[in-house]
Amino acid sequence: MTDLRRTRRNLLVLVAAQAILGAQMPVNFIIGGLAGQMLAPNPCIATLPLSMMILGSALSARPLAGFMQRHGRQAGFTLAVIVSTLGAALSAAAIWTGSFALLLAGGLLTGFYMAAQGFFRFAATDTAPADYAPRAISWVMAGGLVAAITGPAIVKLTDGMTALPFLGTYLAVMVLNLTGPFLFALLDIPKPEAASTGSDADTPTSQLLRRPRILVAMICGMVSYALMNLVMTSTPLAVIGCGFSQSNAADIVSAHVLAMYIPSFFTGILITRFGAERIVALGLTILAAAGAVALSGIQLGQFYLALILLGTGWNFGFIGATAMLTRAHSPAERGRVQGLNDAVVFSGVFVASLSSGALMNCSGGTAQAGWSAVNIAMLPFLLLAGLSLLWLIRRPQTA
Repeated sequence: MTDLRRTRRNLLVLVAAQAILGAQMPVNFIIGGLAGQMLAPNPCIATLPLSMMILGSALSARPLAGFMQRHGRQAGFTLAVIVSTLGAALSAAAIWTGSFALLLAGGLLTGFYMAAQGFFRFAATDTAPADYAPRAISWVMAGGLVAAITGPAIVKLTDGMTALPFLGTYLAVMVLNLTGPFLFALLDIPKPEAASTGSDADTPTSQLLRRPRILVAMICGMVSYALMNLVMTSTPLAVIGCGFSQSNAADIVSAHVLAMYIPSFFTGILITRFGAERIVALGLTILAAAGAVALSGIQLGQFYLALILLGTGWNFGFIGATAMLTRAHSPAERGRVQGLNDAVVFSGVFVASLSSGALMNCSGGTAQAGWSAVNIAMLPFLLLAGLSLLWLIRRPQTA
């Protein structure tokens, strides 16, 4: 009972962090490409600031996981929000000076927080009983529901606040990050015990990747997150390019982020009942449906439906893959496996976001052609994840 009380306390803190600090993620995804388009010397690299944010996540995931393995979750999360505050300050300076290079640097540092937010879901399981872990993951992810509302609201409230577009928004993100150290001071997660020589902590990375459950969980998590990012990054550019307003783009992204997190209220229950693999398969199917809707036309309703399906598919695919991963390693391997997983995931997301701007702005010369290219690009990766999951499910029968 004591462990469950501690778990619930930590859940409250992590849900609050996801809700408050997580608002900066939709903010950055709404304005990052637009700010890049304003400052970039070439429209083909308009989404590069977002790509740099994701690159920052990929580069920092493993070092941050190792840092938390040694010093604890509280220290790691606090460090991340400090670095992210510096990132927002650099982005604001980029708008003030008109420097695309500074905007890229700001995005890179912001990625440090993005990596930390990815570890919230793992931190929720650190003190949780095994049968409670899927629900703990889901509840933390559900905290993003508030962020889905407040993030776009911050964009709207700060629009026109300063003479320079987006400057007020980046200043608001700085203020948001200042709440982080106070929130994380309330966490009660013990530091992991130091591993002895010859323990699971010394398992070679190559051997970890040979475990089918770890490998497939990484592939499915990476594909779910990367494809969501591929399409979401291009959405504001596509919406505005097809004749709609920045407010329309913000509302569509808001609907998308709501769809990312609302299912979290029951995803954990579904995983417990039907198994993580089936929920991942459902997520991949919904992602494919999102691509089909996006390819069917460019009316406002089609943008909304495609992005809602995209968010829902991400939720089932990513949370399901996370649940698979948490059952595939020992406590001593936790830091290495989780760090390796998120480095792989965010590396895939980086490639997707980098490709997104090029596909959107440099495929066919029109916004509609670019939007179609983005969604067609989903197909081979959905096949990769689907076939790997099928291999895992069938493997015990043929082993």
